[in-house]
Amino acid sequence: MGRAAVKRFLGEVVGTYCLVFAGTGAIIVNDITDGTITHLGVALTFGLIVMAMVYALGDVSGAHINPAVTLAFATGKRFSPGLILPYLACQFVGALLASATLRLLFLDYTGTLGATLPSGSWWQSFLLEVILTFLLMFVVLRVSTGSKEKGIMAGAAVGAVVALEATFAGPICGASMNPARSLGPAVVSGHLDHLWIYLVAPVLGALLAVPVSDAMNDDEDNPGFNE
Repeated sequence: MGRAAVKRFLGEVVGTYCLVFAGTGAIIVNDITDGTITHLGVALTFGLIVMAMVYALGDVSGAHINPAVTLAFATGKRFSPGLILPYLACQFVGALLASATLRLLFLDYTGTLGATLPSGSWWQSFLLEVILTFLLMFVVLRVSTGSKEKGIMAGAAVGAVVALEATFAGPICGASMNPARSLGPAVVSGHLDHLWIYLVAPVLGALLAVPVSDAMNDDEDNPGFNE
């Protein structure tokens, strides 16, 4: 394994760790401080940490920090299929480490560690997650170069979409849009009943965004793999 590959894989571990640590950490702190952060504050935390990771890691790993994003990039022929499994493994490891850290920091906390859970029917949350991730991935595809989310406005655009969707949809479905973000707290807290929704729906939504985005490109616009 070359140094470049190590840097990419480490970038995905660190990026996903930071996302889950900051985002679900905000949920936990909000719970234990009687709502001082507020729902809007939690949504902004998720958006801001995503924005920060895009700027910090866009040139390193592409700042996917989301298995659905990685799979969509590969489906759109912007990402090498041989890197899919290592990227997914790194993202899940980062998420699990972040949730384990939060469990250690808040030993007396009896909540879900920020796990995403439907507030209504399963199909309502499933459909919401599909649509939310479609919108997120559509923006990612339009502002990214190859398989890398980078550029002056890429981080701001992607972070803004995450914050926007978490603001209005979070109370209903959790607004995960990210299988790794949901897996970490669900596994560490033991709340696995509805995890399948947040593993399947975001991937489906992200994959649906690929042909829609491609339909808006000229043939010469597809940059191919950006390794």
